[in-house]
Amino acid sequence: MTIDLLIHSANQILTLAGDVPRRGATQDDLAILRDSAIAIRDQHIVAIGDTLDLLALADVHTHIIDARGKIVLPGFVDAHTHAVFAGDRAHEFEMRLHGASYLEIQKAGGGILSTVRATRAASLDDLIAQSRPRLDAMLAHGTTTAEVKTGYGLDTATELKMLDAIAALDATHPLDLVPTFLGAHIVPEEFKGRTDAYVDVIVNEMLPAIDERRKTKDKRSSFVFRHFFCDVFCDEGAFTLEQTRRILTRARELGLGLRVHADEFANLGAATLAAELGAASADHLMVTRRDEMRAMAKANVTAVLLPGTTFGLGKTNFADGRAFIEENVPVALGSDLNPGTCWCESMPLVIALACRYARLTPAQAIVAATINAAYSLGIAEHVGSLAPGKLADLLIADVPDYRHLAYRFGTNPIETVIKRGKIVYSRHSPYPL
Repeated sequence: MTIDLLIHSANQILTLAGDVPRRGATQDDLAILRDSAIAIRDQHIVAIGDTLDLLALADVHTHIIDARGKIVLPGFVDAHTHAVFAGDRAHEFEMRLHGASYLEIQKAGGGILSTVRATRAASLDDLIAQSRPRLDAMLAHGTTTAEVKTGYGLDTATELKMLDAIAALDATHPLDLVPTFLGAHIVPEEFKGRTDAYVDVIVNEMLPAIDERRKTKDKRSSFVFRHFFCDVFCDEGAFTLEQTRRILTRARELGLGLRVHADEFANLGAATLAAELGAASADHLMVTRRDEMRAMAKANVTAVLLPGTTFGLGKTNFADGRAFIEENVPVALGSDLNPGTCWCESMPLVIALACRYARLTPAQAIVAATINAAYSLGIAEHVGSLAPGKLADLLIADVPDYRHLAYRFGTNPIETVIKRGKIVYSRHSPYPL
């Protein structure tokens, strides 16, 4: 057996082999191997086991990495991002510090609408150029796969431009990107006071156009672009429950997977709707009730928690991750990287926040940032855990024990990022390699 890359003598290899998704008691199971090695060939893992046994397979062509004193784990899967956009909203951060609320800024024409104006004005090339450095930063912090939403176009042409930007970045950047159509992010200025009319446009014009573009992109080699979702921001100041139902029902008819922004500010019943419609995930979930959690568990809806957003807003009403786990809901994590409330490219920071404020253990948070996030995106057969046959997406962290990923914060513990069997980031030789 020819081995391209061999990582050996790791203190811990967090394989996360076993149940998919993790839920309840199993969300603490990292399936750890000690003083072990992992062998890679042609983008895939081919063996995991005893260091001496696998070292015997190496030859002069094998790149060998000594991970003594370090841990190896799957690449992070970021289950919720808005990573493609133009411009920034730093001035709004300062406005919030002076007391302006999220909804007050939005009603004054700022917030999401500010980014919509910048994104509409940007060319495709400019949108790609502005977004690429964010992906670079995500990669350096260990993210190897990420969901990315549209939603800063709010008209058919710009939503398609955003999708083309996501596709171009997926094709040219080491990160694999899973696209989500979020035309129902907020009502654009030209439809102010006419939300139902805008929903008509989403259902009758945008979704068919997005579906046609999706079918074209399905011909790509990247498996992740064959997983495609539709999301709706169902909350106060955005879309009602019935408007959300109408959009997601049409998306499901077209064969798109479903995701829902739910219960961030007000409980409109979106988590229950996610369960009713068989959505892959409900996200945010700061004000979700226990009975709604049980409905999600029964329908296998993943709870995607976004503690960085609550932190970014300077709030304290974090989603209760422990309650979701107690109710047997699979829990995943996302950065919610976006220009307004959470410009955060670091999944290690999200893990640290989830342990302190969403009441997850370090093991639960790592599961949420890897295999459960992959499950929520429909790609757990490829990524999110380490096993022979899976893609060689993995990290070497310069810490002696997995708990340090949550215990420490404010620095980057990731020393090496391997994507599809290739070293794409090293602290000692920064990306690109």
